[in-house]
Amino acid sequence: MEQTRIFIVEDDPSIRFGLEEVLKGEGFLTGCAEDGENAEAKIGDFLPDLIMLDVMLPGKNGYEICKSLRSNGCRIPILMLTAKGQEIDKVIGLDAGADDYVTKPFGVQELLARVHALLRRTHLLNGRDGVEKQVSDNETFEVGDATISPQSYEATLNGETVRLTPKEMELLKFFREKKGKALSRDDLLNRVWGIQYYGTTRTLDQCVAQLRKKIGDNGSDPKFIVTIHGIGYKLA
Repeated sequence: MEQTRIFIVEDDPSIRFGLEEVLKGEGFLTGCAEDGENAEAKIGDFLPDLIMLDVMLPGKNGYEICKSLRSNGCRIPILMLTAKGQEIDKVIGLDAGADDYVTKPFGVQELLARVHALLRRTHLLNGRDGVEKQVSDNETFEVGDATISPQSYEATLNGETVRLTPKEMELLKFFREKKGKALSRDDLLNRVWGIQYYGTTRTLDQCVAQLRKKIGDNGSDPKFIVTIHGIGYKLA
């Protein structure tokens, strides 16, 4: 399965490191920022499934970041981390758009319980910006300059139509579901070829190479189906 991604915004290095270790131990993929100034840009690059956001940060504080993310249409769940225990501080965080909060010092089990609860609550297909949307398996969609027709298993590029194999179509549909997210080779093989597949990743790489040709993506410098070295691929 694709790893769930959690982004941590925390200026205290010991807490940040501790959170990373706990989350990685639970199988999550983590990203981090140590101040409020660059947090939003890094969140946009990382494409997390959940954000852990400290309140007291250098530069922008957690409330300001939360408000800014929500005002820009971000619907990624946000868990606030605060050393403050007064009710008014929790209210401010929730009013800013946070989904939940934990007060420092917090126990690992409580933190993980809140993380899992938020992820269960928001276990819907999300776009790159975290805005919920539904995707039909049969509707036509675009990849670069090519038009993909799932019902007819065809790709049309510059007026010419080519046939797609069932595996190529399943691969494109999965890329489309997870647009912008890096998908490991194992994720792609499990989804398209099935968990009982015992072949090599070369089969996947050959399928991607054929797909790139059919949608007009330059194999030596791909713009759409991009290789993520050491991981797999993503649909840019």
